[in-house]
Amino acid sequence: MIRFEQVSKKYPNGTFAVKSLDLEIKKGEFFILIGPSGSGKTTTLKMINRLIDLSKGWVWINGKKISDYDINELRWNIGYVLQQIALFPHMTIAENIAVVPELKNWSKEKVAARVDELLKMVGLDPKEYRNRKPSELSGGQQQRVGVIRALAADPEIILMDEPFSALDPFSREKFQADMLEIQRKLKKTIVFVTHDMQEALKLGDRICLMKDGEIVQVGTPHEFLTNPVNDFVREFVGSRKLSINLNELITPVPVGEGFLPDTKTISLSTPVDEVLEHLASFEQITVEENGKAIGNISRQNAMKVMSRYLREGGQIHE
Repeated sequence: MIRFEQVSKKYPNGTFAVKSLDLEIKKGEFFILIGPSGSGKTTTLKMINRLIDLSKGWVWINGKKISDYDINELRWNIGYVLQQIALFPHMTIAENIAVVPELKNWSKEKVAARVDELLKMVGLDPKEYRNRKPSELSGGQQQRVGVIRALAADPEIILMDEPFSALDPFSREKFQADMLEIQRKLKKTIVFVTHDMQEALKLGDRICLMKDGEIVQVGTPHEFLTNPVNDFVREFVGSRKLSINLNELITPVPVGEGFLPDTKTISLSTPVDEVLEHLASFEQITVEENGKAIGNISRQNAMKVMSRYLREGGQIHE
């Protein structure tokens, strides 16, 4: 889907923001770029839609060099969400969302239907919010509009540059859950920059940790937690191992409610490290005790629990 081949970005003062980057992002993947300040993660993101030009190498999208795309065609097919949502203040919410679809000459009926569909997707009643101005919305509501504006023309790729870092912890957690639900429904290719490892573990299908313009490790959340490649990764993720009881990962299912079909089923005695292996392949697994289903373990909840324990520092036990 997106491929970096020997990509470098060198500034006139001789500083390298990115050095000889080789990376492939798969179609439909929620891919995280993370690292300390100055690691090159935002530069890498911005090279995808040519907001920053490459000094050397090639970036390919669907087998075509980005330099061979018309710049407008390229950017219209890539949604972009920033930390500070720059909604047009004198336009209504509907008009803000409709900008790219209108540039692509969608019919008025199609645009209106898309605006309403997206507002409903993030819990904003179209009748109530369609004709409001940005100043009439809270910061969290504006952030929602910024996200769905990026989705408006149904782009294949969404770029997100620390979109939730300015939000309070409660709003941030809600937005993370919203993004996982949106991705579950739409299966976009999302490239997401963050400095927060907990957020990366929760959201990412794969994570790319960068330092000084170079890749240190690319892998799944499970691989980062269980097999860091060096001390830098270990310290960035968390200096100590997890201390998790399997029961802490289980969400009981109310009596009378079923379980998702086609999920992995495990016993309550399954070792934690084996559970993590299963979660690398399944979004949710079912837990049984004495042949009876007692609850489920979701990848999202497991990553949340594990990242908390990483911060607190404990030891794995079963």
